[in-house]
Amino acid sequence: MVFPFDEGSAYEECRQMIKEIENGFLRIETCGRVSEERAGQGVMLGALLCRNDAGEKVVLRTVSGISKKLVPVQTGNEIYVPPVVSASEIDEALAKNDRTIHELTAKINLLKEKRKLPDGKYSDMSAEEKELVEERGFLCMESQKKVFDLYSFFCADLKKRSLREICGAANFVRSGNSVEKLPPTGTGDCCAPKLLNYAYGHALVPFSICEVFYGAGTGSKTSGIICEPCEERCALILPEMLGLKILYRDKDIVVVDKQSGLLSVPGRGPDKQDCIVNRLKRLFPECIEQPSVHRLDMETSGLMVLALNAESQRNLRIQFEKSEIRKKYIAVLDGNLLKKGINRTGSMELYFRLDVDNRPHQIWDDVYGKKAVTQWQILGIESYTAPNGQKRSVTRVEFVPLTGRTHQLRLASADSHGFGVPIVGDSLYGTCAEGERLLLHACCLAFVHPATGMPMEFDCKSPF
Repeated sequence: MVFPFDEGSAYEECRQMIKEIENGFLRIETCGRVSEERAGQGVMLGALLCRNDAGEKVVLRTVSGISKKLVPVQTGNEIYVPPVVSASEIDEALAKNDRTIHELTAKINLLKEKRKLPDGKYSDMSAEEKELVEERGFLCMESQKKVFDLYSFFCADLKKRSLREICGAANFVRSGNSVEKLPPTGTGDCCAPKLLNYAYGHALVPFSICEVFYGAGTGSKTSGIICEPCEERCALILPEMLGLKILYRDKDIVVVDKQSGLLSVPGRGPDKQDCIVNRLKRLFPECIEQPSVHRLDMETSGLMVLALNAESQRNLRIQFEKSEIRKKYIAVLDGNLLKKGINRTGSMELYFRLDVDNRPHQIWDDVYGKKAVTQWQILGIESYTAPNGQKRSVTRVEFVPLTGRTHQLRLASADSHGFGVPIVGDSLYGTCAEGERLLLHACCLAFVHPATGMPMEFDCKSPF
């Protein structure tokens, strides 16, 4: 993902921070334990420029991690943002198991040394050592959970969400088959989530953000270089904080990866106002009133392009109307298409219209229906495990719609004039079990940039 806001002004602020550090007007001080592997390494400096209710510019500064802080020699108008959770709070959370973990590590190392062979290799672990390793792993997991339970973040909608809620973690069970997948250590300690948490927690409106690496360089980073949000940690939490996973943005357009279960555009009623369009307008207050140029069904995930100005919106709409925009979808169908004698590749032409007595369903009508043309390619037969644990055969299909009709791919799959096999999780034309989602994802989107005239193509891997 990329930062949602322009980097230019914030980059200049980061450069100013580096200048102040090197001239002695700003210090990076250690305020917590620094791990051995991070000793001597550089840090990320972050700046976020915002506006308050009065329209005044507010400058936020911070440094990555919890073990260091920025200390100005002279007081200015900048706000220095602390970690979301302090180093002392984290030490307190780790204290309960810390001694036991170190004792277990010492015992494990001793047993490992005893099984060292003359050639430098090691024999297999004993049952005792395996038990100690398992015990240590459980205690480490327990400690990590206590740390992560301390984290919560203010989001763009001004609501506060816990890290557990953001990452959607399940409960960890020591025995049995359920094992919680925790986020990487340090999640929430990067500059961007710290800065945005502070801004949204103080009702500030961000308009420029940037992170710059500073200090001893590594193989991939040199001092002064701009860095995008890290995929390992920030990509887990920033989309939830912002409400959108932004893959590309400039002054004219924004490309997002829409999550399943979110409306593309607002519906009727106050309960249907949370959508991609309104989330975009919340992040970009200067955006036009109607930035949408196409939409995805609420249950469908994947690529959407939106316009930030009227000229771009008109241009993209024309491209869609003329079928000049190329789209590609991945779907998982609830059955084995090859056993039904369906070719591995092909094209179908179907005719559907709205069922006025059963909205929003579409029904076959070769007289009054609108033509929907779809190309397909069967990618393979797979085993699917339902939320209740039951397994069944499914078919992974790549769809290329040449028209843009309502529910086109869902009907191409489920209707008897198409494959007669619904997409897994289709609540309208098939079945959707509890805990299941529609397995349909817009994985590729290609169009001509409305302002530059350059061809643009985006790919977004299927989450299933």
